[in-house]
Amino acid sequence: MNTLYKAVSAGRKEIDNRMKIDEKRLLREFTELVELDSLSFRERKAADYVKGKLEELGFEVSEDDAGTQYGGNAGNVYGFLKGTLPGETILFSSHLDTVEPGKGKRPVLSEDGRITSAGDTVLGADDVSGIVEILGGIRGVCGSGRPHRDIEVLFPVAEEVYVKGTKVFDFSKVRAREAYVLDLSGAVGAAALQAPSLLSFEITVTGRASHAGFSPEEGIHAIAVAGSAISKIRQGRIDPETTLNIGKITGGQATNIVPELCRCEGEIRSYSHQKALQTAREVQSVFEAEAAGAGAECRTEIRVDLTAYKIPREAAVVQRFERACERLGLPAHLTRTFGGSDNNTFAEQGIQGIVLSCGMYDSHSTSEYTTVTDLKRGAELVAELILQ
Repeated sequence: MNTLYKAVSAGRKEIDNRMKIDEKRLLREFTELVELDSLSFRERKAADYVKGKLEELGFEVSEDDAGTQYGGNAGNVYGFLKGTLPGETILFSSHLDTVEPGKGKRPVLSEDGRITSAGDTVLGADDVSGIVEILGGIRGVCGSGRPHRDIEVLFPVAEEVYVKGTKVFDFSKVRAREAYVLDLSGAVGAAALQAPSLLSFEITVTGRASHAGFSPEEGIHAIAVAGSAISKIRQGRIDPETTLNIGKITGGQATNIVPELCRCEGEIRSYSHQKALQTAREVQSVFEAEAAGAGAECRTEIRVDLTAYKIPREAAVVQRFERACERLGLPAHLTRTFGGSDNNTFAEQGIQGIVLSCGMYDSHSTSEYTTVTDLKRGAELVAELILQ
């Protein structure tokens, strides 16, 4: 056995012995959280549960009014734990909400440690896995008695609906300039350093209604105008870093009326924010030209839901992650994601964060699952990140 292997093995043994990650407690908390309905804007029970756990760990805990602003019933949960060592504060985050179908979730544990839903709902591992791993890792460090830096946590609401929770959070209270967001699919040990901009658009074409049988020539067919525009727009993966999709079209009143209105909704994603904006302008121009040519009108609304970011490989937040994985014997895998998360908001606020895999698989489906092993490894990783 070489010296490096001995050192790494000894280090991991020390972590396992001192962190005391309680696997049974992780599983119990995962089960309890999964069984709480926590759809976007209806996270009250999950927020109360997490607040209670943080208070048990000695955190100063607060909840903002995000729920009130959106007509929901819970706000973003923030916590601060004073450390015993100098150094930069470290921030961990996982969101409180889950997607549909998410009412009446029932976790099922198999003999091999795989956890699924009963099959009629999502499991909610997105993002309950991240929540319990954060709580478990912090609990392990506190229980070990080892000195640590200040710790902050943020458990936002409404992440699944374009990170609405963190968009209204008051970041002036956050001390940390580095963050770990546990909200990525796949085995523990992966981290996404880059994510795209996401723009949503809604285009309304207004034509002129007329009787389709008696006087069709007097009408301006809004659906036909929109269809002509769509036929001239390239969709799908339009280049290696950009996608465009028009996914919803509505219009018309009856089969015997030339439709006066047609509404088209879509999204654009790109690792380049400027390219996303330019693509949106090009879509708008095509619709406007088709509408003008037919004597119709066109109104376009473009919304920036997420702004792209890329964290440098040499950033301290990345280097700490790689050291932690080495200590735990995990194969650190640096990647990028084409999905968004609360980390997009952190980046806008000047916080360098990366998104960590937390052992969730097949998210947003009734086939979603995680494993007991992933939950424990995720908690161990959180603990080691705190101690780095």
